[in-house]
Formats: sequence, C-alpha cells, structure tokens
Amino acid sequence: MISVVVADDEQLIRAGVRGLLETAGDIKVVAEAGSGSEALRLAHRHQPDVLLLDIHMPDGDGLATAELVGRHVPTTAVAMLTAFSHDRYVLRALHAGAVGFLLKDTEPRVFLDAVRAIAAGKGYLSPQVTCAVLARFRDRDPRRAERAQARLALLTAREREVLQPLAQGQSNAEIARTCRMGEGSVKAHISRMLVKLECANRVQLALIAYEAAES
Repeated sequence: MISVVVADDEQLIRAGVRGLLETAGDIKVVAEAGSGSEALRLAHRHQPDVLLLDIHMPDGDGLATAELVGRHVPTTAVAMLTAFSHDRYVLRALHAGAVGFLLKDTEPRVFLDAVRAIAAGKGYLSPQVTCAVLARFRDRDPRRAERAQARLALLTAREREVLQPLAQGQSNAEIARTCRMGEGSVKAHISRMLVKLECANRVQLALIAYEAAES
C-alpha cells in the first residue's frame, strides 16, 4: 500500500485529491495538511512514501517545504501539485528536491499512475511541464551549461555512461540492459554520482545532464 500525505491550503482540493487516490485500491492518504509547516510536521510523523505539495501555501510554501522534507525525511518522495506549469516553478521545485510535478488538471488515470511511479522511485513530470522545462533549456544561460559540464567532469567515464539513460528516464533495470551491467552496479554508480554531484535524487542528476548538454 502506497502511503500519501496531501498538502494544499484549499480544503476542496485536498478532498478531491484524497477521493481520487483512494479509488486506486493500492494508495492510502494517511494525512492532509493546509500549510507548509503542517506538511513538514506530518511528513515527520507518518514518513509517507509520497508527499503531494501545493506550491503556494501559507506558513512555508511548497518549494521551501520540499527542500526541508528532502533534508529531514529523505525516504519520502516529494511531488509538487499545482495549477502552474511555468518553468521558473518547475526548475526551482526540482532543484529543491522534488521528483515529480503534477498539474491539478491531470487526467485521473494518469495522475494515479504518476503517484505510483513517484513512489517507486521514478521521477514524473506532466507533459505540459516537460515542455516548459525543455523550452527553458533551449534558451538556457551558457554559463549554466559550463558549470554543469564542470560538475560532470568529476564523474568517471562509466558513471557518465550510466547518467545518459538515467537522464532519459530509464529505470535501474533498463539502464542495466542499456549499459550491459548488473543492476547492483547501476545502483552503486548512481549512489556515487549523488555524492559527487551533491544531489538529493536522480531527478537532480538528470537536470545537471540536461544543463550540460550542448544546444
């Protein structure tokens, strides 16, 4: 059973999300929060698999809360739940440690599959959000690419080989097949990359890979 905490300052939104999630059969909403500080407190208490966070909330917005949860409750995967797909929110959320970004108008079946993917350790971005991110990288600051390339220089050739399919969204098993290595070796390479690049999760690793890519 996947445990979820839903954080949104609008009670009607929380009720709607809870109602949808609990139709799935394999997802249980263990708590609801109406503010950032309450979401952090409930994440500490319940240690949920997934924390769904609205961006705009009182007493600690979703972006600040995502960073705090990543620091203090690292076993909980954070996904932003919002009506906005602007790239400035997306990139800030991903750099803050979020591994998912779901729009509130996401089709129900897709929403449930996304929560399952996030709980399983995979990142998920709504299609509109992906477009916003890609547009940002097309117009990115060259200095950002240079900084990212300098960070990737810390990796071994084998680690960079693993990073490429990871940035394409492949699972550990898929990366193992792509790189012709054991899944345990893939996990070890990813763990080392997280330490070397000071990343909280694999989504942040993928961001560095995108930033470093040539236009």
